[in-house]
Amino acid sequence: MTYRFVGERGEFNVVRKGISRAFWNDIYHWLIKLSWRYFWLLLVAIYGGVNVLFAILFMLGGDCIHGADPNSFSDHFFFSIQTIATIGYGALYPKTLYADLLVSIEAFLGVVITALSTGLVFAKFSRPTARVLFSDRAVITEFNDERTLMFRMANLRGNQIVDATVDVSFVRFETTSEGERFRRFYTLPLKRRRTSMFALSWTVMHVIDEESPLYGLSPEDWEEDQAEMIISMNGVDGTFGQMIHARYSYTIDEVAIDARFVDILTVREDNMLEVDFSHFHHVE
Repeated sequence: MTYRFVGERGEFNVVRKGISRAFWNDIYHWLIKLSWRYFWLLLVAIYGGVNVLFAILFMLGGDCIHGADPNSFSDHFFFSIQTIATIGYGALYPKTLYADLLVSIEAFLGVVITALSTGLVFAKFSRPTARVLFSDRAVITEFNDERTLMFRMANLRGNQIVDATVDVSFVRFETTSEGERFRRFYTLPLKRRRTSMFALSWTVMHVIDEESPLYGLSPEDWEEDQAEMIISMNGVDGTFGQMIHARYSYTIDEVAIDARFVDILTVREDNMLEVDFSHFHHVE
């Protein structure tokens, strides 16, 4: 099985050893990268955990909350919710110094949690991400009488990616004359690596000539060298005006030899350009 440095979702398949992996060393970055599902689950867990903790602390104070049963966890739990949210209905309120101190601490903690969670939600919402679709397979075929490697990209959003650039690296294991094995990166020259406006689809091409790192390589050579083709796309989001990026990779199992992509662009009778993404991954 071919080793894959970059996963299908653009993540790096690397395990880092010898360094501290404690998430609190870079907790902000960890929270920003966290998926929305786990982010909301984490907030709910923190909110519930804090209220459970203070409900227990209030119960340890005995009969310290007016209107609450000293032995009722639910009374103290919902009083904690009212306190952390600064609701204050008036039916329940502290009547001892111990309870007053706990209320003061919890109210302050509630303000901090609200401020931090609001800032994180805003940061996650305002962070632009690229919705770039890469073809499932790359192809090697004849194009204008030249052996050419191709793959397709598409901008799935209705906006434009301004000043988009794409770089393709061919990565393989090589062995030095001293017998050391290392992973070497080759930059593949492209027919067009930059476009001022990436709005629909883009077929990226590399000519396999005598100067190409792919020249003379067979599928067996790709397998033996654990070769991989890594794609990196960068551009400016036309809506947010911020830099976005996307990554993808192909192994030899995902390269179709002597195949062509199915055409997805047609001009309709009303002179509108139609892009059929249902055939985006199809080759013939």
